[in-house]
Parts: sequence; C-alpha cells; structure tokens
Amino acid sequence: MQLSDLAKMIDHSLLHPTMTDAQVRAGCELARNYGVATVCVKPYSIPLAREVLEGSSVAICAVAAFPHGNSTTRLKVLEAEEAMAAGATEIDVVANIGKVLGADWDYVSQEIRAVNEVVVGRGGLLKVIFENDYLEDSHIIELCRICSRHKVAFVKTSTGYGFVRQKDGTYSYKGATVPHVRLMRECADPAVQVKAAGGIRTLDDLLRVRDLGVTRIGATATEAILEEARRRGIC
Repeated sequence: MQLSDLAKMIDHSLLHPTMTDAQVRAGCELARNYGVATVCVKPYSIPLAREVLEGSSVAICAVAAFPHGNSTTRLKVLEAEEAMAAGATEIDVVANIGKVLGADWDYVSQEIRAVNEVVVGRGGLLKVIFENDYLEDSHIIELCRICSRHKVAFVKTSTGYGFVRQKDGTYSYKGATVPHVRLMRECADPAVQVKAAGGIRTLDDLLRVRDLGVTRIGATATEAILEEARRRGIC
C-alpha cells in the first residue's frame, strides 16, 4: 500500500454552504498537492476547480440535488448535464429520500435510471447517495438492488449533512457506519463500487472501510488522513 493508493481513494469534499471562493481554491490546491481522486464541489465551483486542477490527475466531481434530494427528476438530469458540460466527470446525486421512505420504488428507479443514462452517456460516473441515517436496512437493500440493475458506478452512504433530530432536540448524524457499509457491499452487485462518506476523519477510519470493500471515501480531513499515513511510514 502506497500513499498514492490511499490518496486515490479520496474525494476531497468542498461542500459546506459557507465556503467562499478563496476556500474552494485552497481546497483544490490541497487536493492537487496530494493527488486525490477528485474534488467534490457544488456546481458553480466547477470553473474554479478546473482552473486550479488543470494539468493534474485530480478529477472534478459535482453534486446534484444536494443535500436533500428533493429536486424533480428533470432538474436532477439538467443539473448533471450542466455540471458535466462545465467540466465534471463524476456526479454525486442524492436519491429522493421521501420517495424511498414511502417505498415508491418505481419513481426512485426511474429517476436513478434517468440520471445515470445522462451521466454515462457523457462518459461520466454516477454515485447515488442514499443518506442512510434516515433509512432502515430494507430501504438500503432495495436501493442497492435498483442501483445494481441500472449499473450505476457507486452507491454512497451519506451527504455528511443528513442530520437527524434526537430525542433531546439536538441534531446529529452517524454517517458511514460499519454495519451500513457492510450491508451495501453485500447487497450491491460486485461491479458497483461503494463510497463511504460522513465521519471518515482519520486514517484508521479509512482503513476500516477499505477492509470492508470501500473503494472511495468522501472526506474533508484529507490532509490529516494522509499526513497520518506518512507518519506511519506509508510513502
């Protein structure tokens, strides 16, 4: 295992709603320095990311219907089309969580198919975000079946922003838990990769999900993870 192998597992996340252009630029420069897989940005940041990453091996991933998945199917397709036209090669789209919870599987399936077709048709990769904190295992299993049937590139655990109200009135989320990651890897077709996002903050977190079959993570703690790898002698 080399440092470059770990770096290419990381989508460096630049998605916080308060991020300024200066912060996005700095994040893209960090991603370029470490040679990660992609920077994951909001659609309007794609031109800035292209500028910073030009000539590097770091690709651009854009989100669609982020973080709640509530856009119409037509708007999700349009957002994916526009993002790819602007320079993204990977799209992370949020499933319609209400439709999933209501078991409207025809709607969910048709929407995932429509977005995947437009992304694949333009030579890109689609990742479908489930937002597992809101779901039961049965929902996750059916989403894996649908994504497998439509041959999406990745199934993904979380947005990192799926906060659930607790009994004491506070909001929190678990993100990429071991049971959910294991379930997704078991239920998705072997050709469908798994992306873990939400709470992956340390090298041990990355290695733990890697051992479960995860091939990509979403992280804001990219520098901390890779510097810890260096300190442990991974180069």
